[in-house]
Amino acid sequence: MELTRRDATAALAAIGATGGVALGVRRTTDAGAGDGADGAVDGAEELPDDEAVRETMAATAAAVYPEAVSGIDAFVGGFLDGRLDGSAHGEGIRAAVAELESTARSWYDAPVADLPVADRDELLRGLGTDTAEEHPHGTTAERVRYYVVNELLLALYASPTGGELVGIENPQGYAGGAESYTRGPP
Repeated sequence: MELTRRDATAALAAIGATGGVALGVRRTTDAGAGDGADGAVDGAEELPDDEAVRETMAATAAAVYPEAVSGIDAFVGGFLDGRLDGSAHGEGIRAAVAELESTARSWYDAPVADLPVADRDELLRGLGTDTAEEHPHGTTAERVRYYVVNELLLALYASPTGGELVGIENPQGYAGGAESYTRGPP
C-alpha cells in the first residue's frame, strides 16, 4: 500500500484541525528558515533539527510499519510537518529522537537511518519499546514508545490508507458517508 502526503494530511486532520493548519504554516515558515530548533537533552546535547527528526522517524517507521507499506519517507515527513510545531509535544518528539539516535550511535556506532531495518527493529526491542508503557516523562523506553513508536502508529492508522491495513475503512475524521455506516462488516 502506497502512503502519500495526502494520507499524512488526512491523519493530521483526524487528530485535530490544528495539525492541518500547522502543515500549511510550517511549509511557509520553513522556506526562509535556515536553522533548526535548538534545545537541550539532559542539558548537554542539542535537539535535532526538523530534517534529522524526519530522517530518523522515517527510518524507524520502516522497522515499525508492515512490509506492505511504501511511500514512508513522504508520508512521515508530511505528518511531522504538522507535529514539529514548536509545541511541548513537538519538543518531546525531538528529545525522544535524540535519545534514540544517541542509543543507536552507542550500540551500533551509526545513526538510525544508516542501520539495516533488522538492526533498527533490534534497537527498538533492545531499548524495550515493544513492552514499555508509553509515558511522556518516563524512562527512555517509555519516551521513545510515546513520542516515536506511538506517534508513527498514530499517523499510519489515522490515515485512510493505513487504516485499510487493519480493516478500518473509515478512520475517525475521514469522511466515508452514510453508506459506510449502514452496511455490515465485510
